[in-house]
Amino acid sequence: MRGMRRKEKAIEDIEELQNILHTVKHITVAMCQDNEPYLVTLSHGYDPKEHCIFFHCASEGKKIDILKENNIVWGQALVDEGYIQGACDHLYATVQFKGKVRFLEDFEEKKAALELMINKLDEKPEEVAEKQLTEQSVTRVAVGRIDIEYMSGKKSKDIIISL
Repeated sequence: MRGMRRKEKAIEDIEELQNILHTVKHITVAMCQDNEPYLVTLSHGYDPKEHCIFFHCASEGKKIDILKENNIVWGQALVDEGYIQGACDHLYATVQFKGKVRFLEDFEEKKAALELMINKLDEKPEEVAEKQLTEQSVTRVAVGRIDIEYMSGKKSKDIIISL
C-alpha cells in the first residue's frame, strides 16, 4: 500500500481517528461489483471496543446485492471545517478505512447495534429506542457490521497561505 505523500498531515493518534469516526454524522462507503464502483452515504455507529462500524438499511436492494457478492469496502469519514476565503485553503480531518461487511443475524446483536446508532444520533435516545426497537422492526431491518482492517487519517488544521 502506498504511503501518504504529505506526512505532516497524517493523523497518527488512534484515539483521534476513533474520535472522528465516533463524532461524524455520516460516512461514505465504496464497494465494487463486476469492476463497477458503487458509493453510498450512511448514518452509522462506531464501536471502539470492537473496532467496527454499524449501519442499517433495507433488507433488499443494490447495496445488499453487491455486499453479498463482494463484502470488501473502503470508506471515509469527513470533518469539514470549511474553505478559507482568500487563502485558497480548506480545513478538514478525514479517516479512511478498509473493512469487511457482514450482516448481523442475532436479534440481540442487531438491537445493540441499533441502540448504539440511536444513542449517537438522537437527542432523546431512550424515547426513540422504546418506540423503534420493537421485535418486528429489529427483525425486519438489515444491520451491517464493517470490521475495520485498516485505517488512516489526514488533516489540515492550519492555513498554509497567509491571508
